[in-house]
Amino acid sequence: MSNIHQFDHNAMKSTFVFRIVSEDPKLAHNTAHAAILLLEEIENTLSRYVEGSDVFRINHMETDQTLLISDTCYDCIRLAAEAHEQTGGLFDIALGTLIEHQKNELQGDAPALAGKLSIDPNRPAITCEEAGREIDLGGIGKGYALDQIKLLMEEWGIESALLSAGASTQLAFGPKTWPIELGDAQNGQTIELSNQALSASGIGIQGSHIVSPIASDEPSYSFKRAWILQPSAAMADAWSTALMLVAPEQLQAFEAPENTLYFETETGIRSLLDIQANRAV
Repeated sequence: MSNIHQFDHNAMKSTFVFRIVSEDPKLAHNTAHAAILLLEEIENTLSRYVEGSDVFRINHMETDQTLLISDTCYDCIRLAAEAHEQTGGLFDIALGTLIEHQKNELQGDAPALAGKLSIDPNRPAITCEEAGREIDLGGIGKGYALDQIKLLMEEWGIESALLSAGASTQLAFGPKTWPIELGDAQNGQTIELSNQALSASGIGIQGSHIVSPIASDEPSYSFKRAWILQPSAAMADAWSTALMLVAPEQLQAFEAPENTLYFETETGIRSLLDIQANRAV
């Protein structure tokens, strides 16, 4: 029977955990080491807090300046733009100043959004049409990193693994199925994760850190936590953020595969089908 080898690494303000299924401990160790190097490279490219990163440079652009960026940053921003469209604008990476204000509970009114950035559709470049707009890839970056690490591990010959970015996003691939607990032991629910990603967003740990691009005031959240299953960890990451901003009545019109969306309500963990049948409250 294959062994499970676990490797932990702190990055992106989370603890990443790689559970690699392999009969070869050396292969597992070498693959994990390569994955950690890739993770650090991605963080140093996407973090707005790392001076000199692509995102840091984007956030310090001047009007009419065009900046060539890495393929990594370009791909992640393009995915974020796709998520923005899919979620009807609820997922928005161009709220950096508002996110910083709300997450850090700064005094005074939230800053008004200003500036405009545009993505070149043909090459990895960003143009600042008007200075002042800042991006934050925190709502998609960890999922994006897991997707890239999965590709790396498959290239190294790993057939099955569970990759986790803290408690927020998990990605399973290969024949092994992984039991994942949603919620706590008393009111939780266990699902089986296989060849897909699971991402969660909530207000229990970081508080009211999810910013609405639509509401002018601090958003009110209908659920304590939301989970979503998706083929891509990046899209799961983005969608779980957007789901925290969706009102229960809006979920009545949602169309999603069975047992792919879950919410923590006052009465426990409920699926989208439960909520649509008015059994969640």
